[in-house]
Amino acid sequence: MVSTPQVVGDTLPGADLNAPLLEVEDLKVEFRVRGKRVPAVRSASFTLERGRTLAVVGESGSGKSVTSQAVMGILDSPPAYITGGEVRLQGVDLLKQNEETRRTVRGNHIAIVFQDALSALNPLWSVGFQIGELFRVHRGTGRAEAKKRAIELLDLVGIPDAKNRVGHYPHQFSGGMRQRVMIAMALALDPEVLIADEPTTALDVTVQAQIMRLLKSIQEERHMGLILITHDLGVVADVADDVAVMYAGEVVERAGIRDAFKRPAHPYSKALLRAIPRVDTLGQELEVIAGLPPNPASLPTGCPFHPRCKAAEDRCAEEAPPLAAVAEGHTSRCHFAMEVYRDER
Repeated sequence: MVSTPQVVGDTLPGADLNAPLLEVEDLKVEFRVRGKRVPAVRSASFTLERGRTLAVVGESGSGKSVTSQAVMGILDSPPAYITGGEVRLQGVDLLKQNEETRRTVRGNHIAIVFQDALSALNPLWSVGFQIGELFRVHRGTGRAEAKKRAIELLDLVGIPDAKNRVGHYPHQFSGGMRQRVMIAMALALDPEVLIADEPTTALDVTVQAQIMRLLKSIQEERHMGLILITHDLGVVADVADDVAVMYAGEVVERAGIRDAFKRPAHPYSKALLRAIPRVDTLGQELEVIAGLPPNPASLPTGCPFHPRCKAAEDRCAEEAPPLAAVAEGHTSRCHFAMEVYRDER
């Protein structure tokens, strides 16, 4: 028989309630395939406080989702291996805990909403059974009580006629409703941290707005920390408190939402902002970032962004820049971060 991990109370053992809710420090992840080591995350560092929303942005392949899966402890190993760094939940380094402890953390303390709800949900079981399983496994509740809690959660996330729909299967829901089911599952055990990995992918604009309003309202009600992984800078501007920009497996800039949009200190962040369609640029050609993101298996020397950077100099191709402070609460991984930051004043 497979033993069921026991819940160890509402507070993680050894937690420091005065410490930041979640701290990721110099996280490194690599994939080992056919004798090769490919760095997927080379240095991810950020902090999430209770009640705040951190947006992690960047192009596809920058390491956003791998970072979130490493934080959750759900990377498939092999081929993925965490090779360095710390992930501290209220001061407790999760990477040093055994698998049984990590299982109690998942769902109880940190939960995730995946971008593809249809793939994440089991097509053979009703959504009510899948939500209720969390209570049966982690809380030891009976089937009747688990079903009751599932109905309450479906109602919370705005599923109409939740009492009858609890017995329906994933294919009987629309894309937006499936995403609401995923949110209900993530919220089931009342986690302190919710990771939303591109939760509005493939949804139409109206449904996207509904899902984001739902996430924001529940976060405020429960005072959770929310990590939003997204490509959509418009959504970021609307809901985030802090921003971490990733490129080629590194966090290249961290800032509060105002500084991130008004005074970016990294050329890549500036280029992303210029590529946003705006009402005041109607009829004009959109700016684009020349070239493609680098292949993680063959990264350029020095700053990985230098082949695409309009401001690059010889130094950028030779030396990897450190993550340095340009203002209080604002850091950038660029040799000329201060100059870029001053230019935005």
